[in-house]
Amino acid sequence: MDGAGALPPLPVRVDGAVPGQKHETDVAIVGAGPVGLFAVFELGLLDLKSHLIDVLDRPGGQCAELYPEKPIYDIPGLPIVTGQGLTDRLLEQIKPFHPTFHLQQMAEKLERLPDGRFKLTTDQGTEITAHVLVIAAGGGSFVPRKPKLEGLDAFEGTSVFYSVRKMEAFRDKRIVIAGGGDSALDWTLALQPVAKEVTLVHRRDDFRAAPHSVAQMRKLVAEGKVRLEIADLKGLSGDAPNLRAVNLESKAKGAYELECDNVLAFYGLTMKLGPVAEFGLNLHENLIPVDTEKFQTSEPGIFAIGDINTYPGKLKLILSGFHEGALMAQAAFRIARPGERLVFLYTTSSSDLQKKLGVA
Repeated sequence: MDGAGALPPLPVRVDGAVPGQKHETDVAIVGAGPVGLFAVFELGLLDLKSHLIDVLDRPGGQCAELYPEKPIYDIPGLPIVTGQGLTDRLLEQIKPFHPTFHLQQMAEKLERLPDGRFKLTTDQGTEITAHVLVIAAGGGSFVPRKPKLEGLDAFEGTSVFYSVRKMEAFRDKRIVIAGGGDSALDWTLALQPVAKEVTLVHRRDDFRAAPHSVAQMRKLVAEGKVRLEIADLKGLSGDAPNLRAVNLESKAKGAYELECDNVLAFYGLTMKLGPVAEFGLNLHENLIPVDTEKFQTSEPGIFAIGDINTYPGKLKLILSGFHEGALMAQAAFRIARPGERLVFLYTTSSSDLQKKLGVA
């Protein structure tokens, strides 16, 4: 195990389809996070082909985008795994089923065809016709809340970041982490041994993070290993895109400058359901109500699994989404293969399933 005891990453490569083409498949899945990826596996066992659409440039959803190196402890059978590690293993698991990915595209338009199938069109003109639509879009499209700083965009991606994809990118750097929630505190603790300097900037000496994380941070501050600045982030200085310093302001110090190489801004996410809200589904507080037999929405043939759905007793856990995907796949088969008999088989004992998985 590497890092925080996480499983080492697998060399899984994903190639996205060329935008603007027309495709036909059994199931179209909106969202390529962990739940969407596992749905490919459950559908594949039933010989149903899947196409996945995601606005990000890689599979994994929030796990891979926001927490690629953060350990996750509640995945069955994996005591510790990082967000990227879980994504890699799910990609490895679905390789036998050859799913098609449409990355950096947003599902924009949906229509029901005369034959009962759906035609999904993305913002890049890709058309996917499918018997079944599965919405596994987490909380919807998400974008980071950005500080309102003049000239911010010129530094983004080089000096200013809203997530950490590789901790090594910040080795021996002078880092300012802005924010007072779990992400800001978690990355303050995680990057302190890696970076040359870590400064946590928050507008007040009160944090919305886990008490244990706050206590750890204050201990590092007391030991001189982390700097804490109770101040407002007012501006950036440097020859863009290279950052030289941040401009801060506090009641105690007034306006002052702090030299640094990078800024990590963790002010939370703005979650938007996006064009999915225009699909004609019943919605409740930006979530999609489903039944608990097959996780179908108010529209026959459209299912919602993972954090985007709601029902009595819903728990927003990855493992809950896996369960929902398994039951969804059984219902999807009956829609996509109406004339065929569905036989429930176990991967441990079915030679047919083992052949599909390449382990027979």
